[in-house]
Amino acid sequence: MKKMSSWLLTIFIGMFWVFRLIVAFTYNMAIDFPIKPLDFNIEMILLFVTFFAILLIVKRKLLGGIIYVIANVYYFGAYAYNLISANATSMNMDTMTNLAVAGVALILSVGILIDLALNQDRHEGKDDKNTYWFYKNEKFDRKLDERADKNQYRL
Repeated sequence: MKKMSSWLLTIFIGMFWVFRLIVAFTYNMAIDFPIKPLDFNIEMILLFVTFFAILLIVKRKLLGGIIYVIANVYYFGAYAYNLISANATSMNMDTMTNLAVAGVALILSVGILIDLALNQDRHEGKDDKNTYWFYKNEKFDRKLDERADKNQYRL
């Protein structure tokens, strides 16, 4: 990750994961919190899948971004679509906050997928750019001279 946008998106995804962890914890402990999970069982599965996807995103794997987008669109996208289509005129504050959280989740997931797809420095290779010209260029390969392998030592 060489770009600041990649770092920021990854940090925001990590913060959003911690936020969803806090939401699930407060719901499970029956602590009053303004945001409730949409479905607690799916939320717990989503937390584990998202953690796995975040690990892949940190390693700059496109598969992690795809998993993250699919999980969030399945969970938050379906909820947001059903909420907007059913209650377009009468929304209370809890519904609006859940809709805002769903919107943030969708924006983050699409943003990280675009970042992973367009980032040219996605691979974490062991090639050092300072020595790349020497080891990967044919004209700089070392040639063996005629004296190589002709040293025959006898005992």
